[in-house]
Amino acid sequence: MIYYIIIQAFTIYTFMLIAYILLSWIPAAQDSAVGRFLATVCEPYLGFFRKFIPAIGMIDISPIVALFVLRFIQEGLLKVISYII
Repeated sequence: MIYYIIIQAFTIYTFMLIAYILLSWIPAAQDSAVGRFLATVCEPYLGFFRKFIPAIGMIDISPIVALFVLRFIQEGLLKVISYII
């Protein structure tokens, strides 16, 4: 049961991050209610990576790294819970 909840929570947040990244390509979409909600939820996490990973020209690779780190956190958390249970 707890595995399902953790996997679902991380999956939902991953899709929210991807949607926020895609909305950044459409400037008018970020001003919508959905865009503002996603910015509120996703920007603190992505902002942490933007501090340390500079953009390469016009390409910001920090969201890619953020998605990989989120996946590693999910897998690590599942391993710890499987060890405890």
